[in-house]
Amino acid sequence: MGIREFPGSAPRGKSIAIGMRRSPDVSPRRLSDISPQLRQLKYLVVDEAIKEDLKWSRSVEDLTSGPVGLTSIEERILRITGYYGYQPWAASYKREERPRESPGPAEAQAPAGGEASGRTSHRCWRCSQAQLKKIFWGVAVVLCVCSSWAGATQLAKLTFRKFDAPFTLTWFATNWNFLFFPLYYAGHVCKSAEKQSVKQRYRECCRFFGDNGLTLKVFFTKAAPFGVLWTLTNYLYLHAIKKINTTDVSVLFCCNKAFVFLLSWTVLRDRFMGVRIVAAILAIAGIVMMTYADGFHSHSVIGIALVVGSASMSALYKVLFKLLLGSAKFGEAALFLSVLGVFNILFITCIPIILYFTKVEHWSSFDDIPWGNLCGFSVLLLTFNIVLNFGIAVTYPTLMSLGIVLSVPVNAVVDHYTSKIVFNGVRVIAIIIIGLGFLLLLLPEEWDVWLIKLLTRLKVRKKEEAAEGGADVGLGPQSKSRRARPSFAR
Repeated sequence: MGIREFPGSAPRGKSIAIGMRRSPDVSPRRLSDISPQLRQLKYLVVDEAIKEDLKWSRSVEDLTSGPVGLTSIEERILRITGYYGYQPWAASYKREERPRESPGPAEAQAPAGGEASGRTSHRCWRCSQAQLKKIFWGVAVVLCVCSSWAGATQLAKLTFRKFDAPFTLTWFATNWNFLFFPLYYAGHVCKSAEKQSVKQRYRECCRFFGDNGLTLKVFFTKAAPFGVLWTLTNYLYLHAIKKINTTDVSVLFCCNKAFVFLLSWTVLRDRFMGVRIVAAILAIAGIVMMTYADGFHSHSVIGIALVVGSASMSALYKVLFKLLLGSAKFGEAALFLSVLGVFNILFITCIPIILYFTKVEHWSSFDDIPWGNLCGFSVLLLTFNIVLNFGIAVTYPTLMSLGIVLSVPVNAVVDHYTSKIVFNGVRVIAIIIIGLGFLLLLLPEEWDVWLIKLLTRLKVRKKEEAAEGGADVGLGPQSKSRRARPSFAR
């Protein structure tokens, strides 16, 4: 059986019967009935081959383990023989699950516990500090997005009082996109440890367009369409500001989030989410109610149609970018936006010239152009796009999107004091519905799973608190009765 005698054990030739059968006739009732076998097995050693074969039962490991060796010989014999339905794995697991008593006093363990708690608290402090820093940057980004978007909208409205040329203003502001890559490279030189030359960085970012980089074919097939969509988005938005107030324009432009979801669901085959369908329905209902708020006048209907068209172009831009180009890093995004500025300078410049000579967008002299307003609008729009594209490096994307919807009440306050806008019940309800739909679209894809987990944890915590309270109530009378029980021992 692979069992050999240990030196100093029983004489040779004296066999030990350990293969007893588990029948009521031969199985002993007390461990004293097999005490001779216990004394013999105390000095036995098991071969290594049998150890490997019996590892599943964990009996050999327990025979050779322990602080003294065979500390509990009765338990080992029951495990080997299998008397009384003994399950070795259950016994070993129960023994392992028992809390081990510390050999030393409680004071000896206090420094280790204090050190572990110190590490945990230090780690939690670092995590909370990082989260607080990210939230702080998020608040700063939200304020920057809100102020730049609302400021650009109000400044455009003010500019059109002296300079009625929305397309020329669009062209002038888009030219500033050329500054994206130079600004990015300046930040790269200041922050990056491995500094690269402009040519090296440019070549590395050009890989975003393909293996051959930014070729003429790539420029016209991948950059030019997005340049057209960019120009249409800004032109329709600025043209709508001429027709309706800035509050309606800003709140209607928030519907682009719903259009992005609908296009992503149909074109990109993104995950279907019922809550986002509800948000899209709310956006459409808000558009209809906003149209009804002014009584379906031709002026307001045209302005609302222009804003909806601008939001649609913006959604189409985002979905096509994801479909054709995928995701871009910071340097690649900066280079792409600079390429759009170059495209605008080379191929869109002719359109403002044509509009000027055809007197569609005409001004008497260049001295009458409010250059301060044009430059201010361009700087605010450039700031808005920089923060919106690169703010993800310091904070959460959801916080950045909140800045757009928060620009609506800012524009509403400004319009209340500078224009004759009437906030009737229909307009207020439309603003609330569109804002609610925008916020629903900011929910993550697994928001329902997180909500279920949160509710489950709350239920478990309530049950535990109720069980602990019941246990305290149940132990209270017993402890009182024990204390009140008289002792008859004299």
